Amino acid sequence: MPGPAALAPLRDLAVAVVTAAAGTARRMQAGVGGVGTKSTPTDVVTAADRAVERQVVAALRAARPDDAVRGEEYGTAGAADAEVAWVLDPIDGTVNYLYGLPHYAISLAAEVGGVPAVGVVHEPVSGRWWTAVRGGGAFADGRRLAGSRVTDLGQALVGTGFAYAAATRRRQAAVLATVLPAVRDIRRLGSAATDLCLAAEGALDAYYESGLAPWDLAAGGLVAAEAGLRVTGLAGEPAGAAMVVAAPPALHGPLHDLLLAARAEGAAA
Repeated sequence: MPGPAALAPLRDLAVAVVTAAAGTARRMQAGVGGVGTKSTPTDVVTAADRAVERQVVAALRAARPDDAVRGEEYGTAGAADAEVAWVLDPIDGTVNYLYGLPHYAISLAAEVGGVPAVGVVHEPVSGRWWTAVRGGGAFADGRRLAGSRVTDLGQALVGTGFAYAAATRRRQAAVLATVLPAVRDIRRLGSAATDLCLAAEGALDAYYESGLAPWDLAAGGLVAAEAGLRVTGLAGEPAGAAMVVAAPPALHGPLHDLLLAARAEGAAA
């Protein structure tokens, strides 16, 4: 894995590409159209999701033609075995976007040799940026991040999210019924990438969610990890579709054990 200085050009390219794409997302939001559905009738995709993805893929391929780009809407462009692969969620929080709510983000990560190396998350409405380079720390608008200082799970504000399928939501609701009495409160903002970044800066004390796709996790997960959070699955598994737990070390163990007791590892099945 290259060091932070060698990875900085990838981060700078990601910021430039996402800046341009954010303009497209904001221009299209007022008259958002081309709304369709994917996995369920509540899992929406808009013309803006597609337009932003096409724009980002074109910009990355123009700048680095040997790289691959894996996007949520169109799959992989470029060689599947490329050394550098970009992972893109063009609009994370599409339901918020559709309803005119501000909590949506563009999430772009670069993997080197299959390992997340650069992560950039940007909220076009608030103008906020979160960036991370492996081994170089995580930053929000230029400020280095170090997560929450809360050490008591009972005083922790915990972020989470829910799937689109009704049966999965029922299982997630059962997990939530166990978690909610054990924490200060729960927040569901609607963008996993943003939630991970808010946990990285301590605006949320911790975060968990099952059912995340790679593009939901890649950039925000690196931001959280570089801020010093533990980002894992359950029972020794890596963070992934089954579960993501992101929390400072003092909170990670208690939250992990609570989720394990609630059988949360099966909630996304």
